[in-house]
Amino acid sequence: MPEGPEIRRAADSVEAVLAGRTIEAVRFGLPRLRHHAKHLRGHRVLRLETRGKALLTHFENGMSIYSHNQLYGVWKVVRGHTLPESNRSLRLLLQTAEHSAILYSASDISVWPTAALSDHPFLRRIGPDIMDSNLHWREIAARLQLPRFAKRELAALYLDQAFLAGIGNYLRSEILHVARLHPNSRPAQLSRGQRGALARATLTVSRRSYETGGITLTPRLSGKLKGAGLARGRRRFFVFGREDNPCYYCGSIIVRREISGRRLYFCQVCQPR
Repeated sequence: MPEGPEIRRAADSVEAVLAGRTIEAVRFGLPRLRHHAKHLRGHRVLRLETRGKALLTHFENGMSIYSHNQLYGVWKVVRGHTLPESNRSLRLLLQTAEHSAILYSASDISVWPTAALSDHPFLRRIGPDIMDSNLHWREIAARLQLPRFAKRELAALYLDQAFLAGIGNYLRSEILHVARLHPNSRPAQLSRGQRGALARATLTVSRRSYETGGITLTPRLSGKLKGAGLARGRRRFFVFGREDNPCYYCGSIIVRREISGRRLYFCQVCQPR
């Protein structure tokens, strides 16, 4: 499933061709939504907002489209009105005079009055968006001390969208590794310095992934591995997907665990229990 950085990058590409422009054609692939097309056609898109893994397309007439890519959803942007060949199901099409933005495969789509979005069942329960440029690490550190979060294991907490929105499997493993914390640790057990390090790592890793298109390694390490001839897919992560390979910091073997059916990777030396 795409995580916060991927959703924000998708929003950027769609926003680049839709924001400030009039939507000349709207098509919903889901029958239950088709009656909304006439209320959106002919209106300008103001901006695209992300909240965790959800994307919101805001229109000038006070309406917004909520969409969640879920596991298989993907946005495509093309010049003109000729749609690319695809075996995927078209779920949403927004066309200006010059471009087409198409959402394929996703089914969690709805249309809302912008002012009522706070009542959306997903949006009303999620925490701060990790891609929000105004989110400060001190706010994350403070949330780690809240009673409803402080006694939970980090492995579970860092997938809870009510804690922070936009973190998924790969970001969880990478953030905990950079912070040097064992997945079974609980915020209540951490020192003030450890909570601060975790909060800073949360933003640093997430924003680096956004800027690089999915690489969480430091630029220096990524460049070194690239110079050694490693393909991009093998120089993206510190630990995620690297079981049985040596840790870049200490050389110990990266291990994989299954927790509630979700993969988690860590170094037992750098992230001691």
